[in-house]
Amino acid sequence: MSTHRLIQVLEQQIAQLAGEVSPHGDAPIPQARFDSALFSHQGTRLRDYLAQIQHNFAQLQTAVSESRTPQVAFLAEKLVAQIAALQRELATQALRRKNQPKAAKEEDLYHKLAEHQDYERRLIAMIQDRESLLGAQTTLAAQRKLQQEVAALEGRLMRCRQALTRIERGIERKENGF
Repeated sequence: MSTHRLIQVLEQQIAQLAGEVSPHGDAPIPQARFDSALFSHQGTRLRDYLAQIQHNFAQLQTAVSESRTPQVAFLAEKLVAQIAALQRELATQALRRKNQPKAAKEEDLYHKLAEHQDYERRLIAMIQDRESLLGAQTTLAAQRKLQQEVAALEGRLMRCRQALTRIERGIERKENGF
């Protein structure tokens, strides 16, 4: 294959790859997906890897125009490997999205648990505060008002504890694989 034809084919593949990357390109990826020998620096988005491919393609064009045959061969080989790796990654995006929500949901349950435990602690403190104020009140109206507040807070505490129980059961089910 002539060098000119190789450049055209690579340019078409990169343009096609850019079109495939654009819907997913800005989504951050939690960990490096490629070997450091394949991509010089690890990005956090697929668009970062596409930018490296485009940069290497520009270097290839420069090497071709300057007739540096060994560098042309090296860069062409590297570009083909990078393009193939990014295409494989794009092909697995649907699978990755299917697997990701489970982990996010698990983390979400633990986050909700901690959040509700904090709510429970604060509600208990508010109830204790109102009850301590209750004895210090001299008027019947003020005592009734505090009793109503305590009753309302106890209702909220009961609902909070029910939510905590549901969350704990959900975590237990996840940990047991159900």
